[in-house]
Amino acid sequence: MQRYERAHNNQRMELKDRIKLARKRAGLSQAQAAVKANVDQATISNLERGKHHGSTHLLKIADALAVSYRWLSEGVGDMQDGANDNRGDYHVNTATTAQPLQYFSYPVVSEVNAGLFADCVVPYPAGMEERHETTDYKARGQAFWLEVTGDSMTAPAGVRPSIPEGTLVLVDTGIEATQGKLVVAQLDESNQATFKKLVIDGGQKYLKPLNPAYPLIPINGNCRIIGVAVKAQMNL
Repeated sequence: MQRYERAHNNQRMELKDRIKLARKRAGLSQAQAAVKANVDQATISNLERGKHHGSTHLLKIADALAVSYRWLSEGVGDMQDGANDNRGDYHVNTATTAQPLQYFSYPVVSEVNAGLFADCVVPYPAGMEERHETTDYKARGQAFWLEVTGDSMTAPAGVRPSIPEGTLVLVDTGIEATQGKLVVAQLDESNQATFKKLVIDGGQKYLKPLNPAYPLIPINGNCRIIGVAVKAQMNL
């Protein structure tokens, strides 16, 4: 497990990851960030996709997202260390010391690969390294992002939680699956993982969709819990 954590926790983020992280931390969509930085939305989009590896607008983007220009452009220093100093208006007598922020990068895997994930002895099986998402959550075990497909976890309007299709859920394999947790599991007859709510009623365990149009799935020794969902996010 330690081998896995070192492989991800010490991984240096790329420019595209830093921009996306800073934008999400600021609570802005790509369009909102572009307006605030006075740049085209395509500039933000191309940077976040890794299509462009630099821009003459990084200073304006750093100001708009309230992060350190040096951190954003080079990955050096703390995220907000000197964030107000991007244009030289930093005042020593009134400045506060920014606390170090720590972020972790985990792979995004498919429903098929999720079933294999918990058993791998390397940080991730071959083919999972193409895409990563960054978060401030430090996993207790091996962790991965799973993109939700279908509408079985979309609850009726006004009911929470609701996890619609396209949501990325962060799954931690080091957390115990208990009553009411949202879990990723694999049934014996399937080569794919499934994302459901774990329900225990009278000693009987079920996988329960949040969408009432789908049936309960009894667990009778025919299923293994891969991990517990600890975070959910929609990519804008």
